[in-house]
Amino acid sequence: MDWIAGLALFLATVAAMEGVAYAAHRWVMHGPGWFLHASHHRARDGAWELNDLYAVIFACPSILLLLGGVQLGWWPGFTWIGAGIAAYGAIYFGFHDWIVHRRLPGRFVPRSAYMKRIVQAHRLHHAVETKGGTVSFGFLVAPRPEALKAQLRLRERAGMRAPLR
Repeated sequence: MDWIAGLALFLATVAAMEGVAYAAHRWVMHGPGWFLHASHHRARDGAWELNDLYAVIFACPSILLLLGGVQLGWWPGFTWIGAGIAAYGAIYFGFHDWIVHRRLPGRFVPRSAYMKRIVQAHRLHHAVETKGGTVSFGFLVAPRPEALKAQLRLRERAGMRAPLR
């Protein structure tokens, strides 16, 4: 496979992973996988939370595709797809764990309208502590915060955290 086709496959995979992440978050993490994800909607005690196991789970397809494409003689496109999944994971980690949840040292202050939007959308997602009633399941593509606030009002703030005082 030539590098231009590989790069196109890589970029398409990174873009498609937002849809995969949305679906996994909405229908797995806030569904049958809530037993792991619930820890992410509570105050963290220590450096790790049960939800961090999702990073390991979601890394497995990437590792398998990279191994198969590089070492096992599978179709070369699998290498590019595996790399795209890994790249999305790195982008997600940077935005989610470092910028939004501040799990690494250093303070990033969002200045662009896009960064402010995704940070606020994710914080509105976390305003709800329960499995249901949440808003904004994607991460790199987020609805306008005003629309999310309206959705929360329509749900009569069910499951929302008490305001901090």
